[in-house]
Amino acid sequence: MTALLETIEIDTTPEPGAAVIWLHGLGADGSDFVPIVRELDLSACPGIRFIFPTAPTRAVTVNGGYVMRAWYDILERNMVSREDEAGIRASQQHIEALIEQQKARGIPAHRIVLAGFSQGCAIALQTGLRYHEQLAGIMCLSGYAPLASLIAKERHAANQATPIFIGHGQMDPVVFLERAEATHTLLQSLGYNCQWKTYPMQHAVCAEEIEDIAAWLSKVLA
Repeated sequence: MTALLETIEIDTTPEPGAAVIWLHGLGADGSDFVPIVRELDLSACPGIRFIFPTAPTRAVTVNGGYVMRAWYDILERNMVSREDEAGIRASQQHIEALIEQQKARGIPAHRIVLAGFSQGCAIALQTGLRYHEQLAGIMCLSGYAPLASLIAKERHAANQATPIFIGHGQMDPVVFLERAEATHTLLQSLGYNCQWKTYPMQHAVCAEEIEDIAAWLSKVLA
């Protein structure tokens, strides 16, 4: 049985009927995106439980083996020529365990959004495309799809129609825009329902993107 990760939770109302599991990027922790909840206009949404898990610590090869919070090891600067498949799949299991926890607490899978930034985006896609029940949506911020060559074989039909939001900085020096464009092109070719948006920013989240996130959440959780 996969151990549950340490999490921070914010409920926008008592007994919320929907959940957003939001994964941080490399070197951050579960507190990283907590302040954004206050900035989201969720007036059109029902009550939401935001869950912010913290990744385990591990040595990261491209950072000289420095130990930090990471969802998986990064073996090459381009992130995809060699991938830490074992680490990626282990983090997928951690997020699946969090989904199961929310289901046990009364929030069904089709009311759960997986969201992530950078590495967190990669794990949100890794998990969401393969999950065996329909999810409410997958939010992909400044990231890419890992193990991309395996998606067509491993994806689950339950999430073929699940809405996917992809937002990326036009000047991102960490996950290059071309990497996100390749993910968008792949998902489109596989028939996924993607909303694609770029922003005049680097590896970050901007005010315009926050507005778009709130509108998208209001739509998929209406």
